[in-house]
Amino acid sequence: MRLDGRAMFRVSAVENVDATARARQIERRMSRLLENPTAIAPPRIEPTQDSAQRVITIAGVPVVTVTKADAQDNLTTVDTLATQWSEAIDTALTRASQRRLSPSERFVAEVQSSVQTGFARLGESAIAIIPRALAALLVIGLFWAIAALVRWLMRLIFRHIVEDLTVENLIKQVAYYVVWSLGFIVALDAFGFDPQAVATGLGLTGLALGFALKDILSNFISGILILVLRPFELGDQIVVGETEGNVERIELRATQLRTYDGRVVLVPNAELFTSRITNNTAAPIRRSSVTLFIGYDSDLQTAVTVMTEAAQATEAVLNDPPVSVRLRDLGQDDILVEVRFWTDSRRTDFVATTSAVRGAIVLAFKDAGIGLPDPDVRILMPRHPDKWRTALGLGDSDRTQDSDNPSR
Repeated sequence: MRLDGRAMFRVSAVENVDATARARQIERRMSRLLENPTAIAPPRIEPTQDSAQRVITIAGVPVVTVTKADAQDNLTTVDTLATQWSEAIDTALTRASQRRLSPSERFVAEVQSSVQTGFARLGESAIAIIPRALAALLVIGLFWAIAALVRWLMRLIFRHIVEDLTVENLIKQVAYYVVWSLGFIVALDAFGFDPQAVATGLGLTGLALGFALKDILSNFISGILILVLRPFELGDQIVVGETEGNVERIELRATQLRTYDGRVVLVPNAELFTSRITNNTAAPIRRSSVTLFIGYDSDLQTAVTVMTEAAQATEAVLNDPPVSVRLRDLGQDDILVEVRFWTDSRRTDFVATTSAVRGAIVLAFKDAGIGLPDPDVRILMPRHPDKWRTALGLGDSDRTQDSDNPSR
């Protein structure tokens, strides 16, 4: 409770009125009394129907009621506290009325009072809030360190116990965010908020928050489902949409992929969970194929045998399932042949083995004397057309005639 920026006394909450609203109400009553300073009389303490309360009045106008709660908070009795508050009110009103004897003095006093009261309340708020904020920051920093330590210990322990990296990642993240949640609750309590009241408020505004944070919540829930259901694991090579790469990290918000050209792509978990995903390494082996053309004049059986043996002898090509050859199409000038073989499903091995099979078939064809098809029609263009015209005795007139008569 302040008058002209100076603290007079501190009131407590009563019934459904908090202490701040009660103090502002008393300040408004005293401000109205100061509108006519000459009519201000000494304060009087009067009893009420409730023997545990006293009312301080000025010129018959009640200013403040001293309650039993006020006396208990000030560690004194109701009568003693009423006397102290009465004296404080009398002193404050006397001093304030002397500053408002003329309209100009009243204007200056009101301005000074507003400024002093504003700075005083700011100081009170800073004194009350800054220590709580520092305590909350200290708690958050402490729990951040604890969460990091727990994650490090989980990584150290599960490295020797659990071989599945995805399970290890799930347990580490759950433990990490559980510690963070506990730290957030403790920080709220250190800042002065009641965690139960905060939870109740969040429950009342849950619908609005659900709409506002639906994308974040969707990614969070999808991340948990991905970690639990495991449609892919850490180290898998997947294709989602137009993105293909290695799964490096599975967070609760997004999954980190590294493409084959070294770029890092963060894919939201909601998109991953609802999109069609191709897992190239879900199985340890994968089939690849090489297509090539052979001419009709080649011995087909010999060519098939040579292709099969060359592909089967290539390093990293599996013996089981064996290499197979299929005739894909009979063209006008050649035959389209597909050689199928199985190799490791990792992209590096898959691409390298496919390239090696192509080279092995070409070398085997050359050793067996089997030629690749050549086109029957060839278009030859002279390298130096002017020299050829001179050698053939063609002049500029012939060139003009050729341009005038395209049919020649």
